[in-house]
Amino acid sequence: MRKLTDAAMRVFAERGYQATRVDDIVRAARASHGTFYLYFANKEDLLRSLAVECAREIDALTGELATVTPDDTGADALRRFLAAFFATYRRYGPVIRALMEGDVDDREASEVGVRAFTNIATTLGRRMREAGARGDDESVAAIMAMLERFAYFSVSRRLERDTDGALDTITRVVHRGFFRAPVTVS
Repeated sequence: MRKLTDAAMRVFAERGYQATRVDDIVRAARASHGTFYLYFANKEDLLRSLAVECAREIDALTGELATVTPDDTGADALRRFLAAFFATYRRYGPVIRALMEGDVDDREASEVGVRAFTNIATTLGRRMREAGARGDDESVAAIMAMLERFAYFSVSRRLERDTDGALDTITRVVHRGFFRAPVTVS
């Protein structure tokens, strides 16, 4: 099953969800159609399975965001969280992209993804309020839009260069802009 899901992720990334056929997935996995249908009813079922897996990993991230203080310790905690978020998004990018672009009409898979991102947003809002920042709906929507759009852009454009530099920049922007960290001149 893992060979099939890994192959599906590669093929979805290369061809896009709509253009991918079950035949492409089994060929990439070096498996048979019978093996595919042993685990999945169809391509949509496989996508749903990957969406649930992705949502579980994103949900797990909510427990990883420690208190974000305005000092370097807080910035480090935020950076670790953002690194894990972007790594998860990068790993499941083809699935997230298929769901967000409306390539599949699967209400269950979409709801799972929305719930996972809502949990991340709720956690960020709580951490913002703990830090003395606003943490209201507008602020949380802004931070989620920024993080999701950057992750989406990175995945859809397959950006691999200087991920540490980008992560440092985003951490600095989020820490200063959303967690009231002081601006220091180096």
